[in-house]
Amino acid sequence: MPQYIAAIDQGTTSTRCMIFDHSGSLVAVAQKEHKQIYPQPGWVEHDPLEIWQNTQEVMRAAVAKIVTHHSSLVTAIGVTNQRETTVVWGKTTGQPVYNAIVWQDTRTDAICNELAQDGGQDRLRAKTGLPLATYFSGPKIMWILDNVPGAREKAKAGELLFGNMDTWIIWNLTGGVHVTDVSNASRTLLMNLQTLDWDDEILALLGIPRAMLPKICSSSEIYGVVGMGSRPPLQGVPVSGDLGDQQAALFGQTCFSPGEAKNTYGTGCFMLLNMGELPVPSNSGLLTTLAYKIGDQKAIYALEGSIAITGALVQWLRDNLGLIEKSSDVEALARSVDDNGGIYFVPAFSGLFAPYWRSDARGAILGMTRYVNKGHLARAVLEATAYQTREVLDAMEKDSGVKLTALKVDGGMVFNELLMQFQADILDVPVIRPLVAETTALGAAYAAGLAVGFWKNLDELRANWGRDKEWKPNMDVAKRDKLYAGWKKAVTRTFEWI
Repeated sequence: MPQYIAAIDQGTTSTRCMIFDHSGSLVAVAQKEHKQIYPQPGWVEHDPLEIWQNTQEVMRAAVAKIVTHHSSLVTAIGVTNQRETTVVWGKTTGQPVYNAIVWQDTRTDAICNELAQDGGQDRLRAKTGLPLATYFSGPKIMWILDNVPGAREKAKAGELLFGNMDTWIIWNLTGGVHVTDVSNASRTLLMNLQTLDWDDEILALLGIPRAMLPKICSSSEIYGVVGMGSRPPLQGVPVSGDLGDQQAALFGQTCFSPGEAKNTYGTGCFMLLNMGELPVPSNSGLLTTLAYKIGDQKAIYALEGSIAITGALVQWLRDNLGLIEKSSDVEALARSVDDNGGIYFVPAFSGLFAPYWRSDARGAILGMTRYVNKGHLARAVLEATAYQTREVLDAMEKDSGVKLTALKVDGGMVFNELLMQFQADILDVPVIRPLVAETTALGAAYAAGLAVGFWKNLDELRANWGRDKEWKPNMDVAKRDKLYAGWKKAVTRTFEWI
């Protein structure tokens, strides 16, 4: 009887359960969207209880597709998650004290500015690899403790727990195991890159009690088993993989060697470059982050370029403007015109992430004339993703000294042929899509499978990777330079709006 590994992919807009076989092929999937809550401009929240309910439902639905009664076919479960999204809940009640504050949320801008008054935006970068920014979990925890009545007192008394979504899901799955992995911990602004532990000086600075933080583990080990008293299927199955979504995609793309990179096109866009066993500081607006740690092996670090809004911009066209019925319609609309009509769309809806880190920026459409129609707008939306990726790649090459020869890509937008060709053109390197484009869930499955011996080593995982399609650049240099110069000009127009 075949054996499988399950992965829970808890993302920004939906939760999925995906089940993989030994070759890394997807055999079953179930998915459910959750509500996006916008209480004020710049605020973005999720309901953690809704997400936990959805997690149970998609697990049940995915397992039902492979077997009627034999959950023993699933050997282990891996978890991957939207990073930085912050949940604080009662240790005994299991009830969140507030909605999850999503990574895109900008309400902690004042906290970050206050912290930056002494030492600047890079005050904590030497220890954490991160700038002071609304993106990360630490300031979000501060906000909850300061703004939810009684929260700080309860936290000091050891009655509250914090976690990113991986910790929340694992805590519920296992009936109370409170852990995270190094990749998620490295996104909190609270973990020291050298010690791989919470940093007491930073905790004191932010006023966060250490007792509410999860234990930091490797990305691949048995954390616990699915609790017998909980409702999801797969009771007794080990939960043995945990990776933040972008690190999981790097792992699923089998970028195990220094110098290998991937770009994931999801709600945002995230490029990671494997830098090996030493953390490389960035001077170009990138993040130094933990890529993964397998069991008791040495931790592997990465440079990351984080872009806040890419796929979310397509959703905005769909949901806010009603220009398309479903996200996949954007390609046909963009193909209805030959070019962008001279416009650029800078999607700084919640500020700009890498390489600028400007929370004062806001979205703008530049170059509008009466000639421009909805096709041009759709094209500018897709091109914005490619331009932002080019900015990150430029910064990455500058920091690392590594000249990228090809870019492995994954995520939902990689099936947009127009975008992928334009991406290759504007980067001037080939863009390669793997056979399994949903590498985030695959990476979590790989981490879980390694921990239980389902896969023996990284070489076995490398053998699973296969190329599906490659796009080669075919734009002349003058046109590429002109388009990119226009983008750089447009970006500067969004600064200092707030």
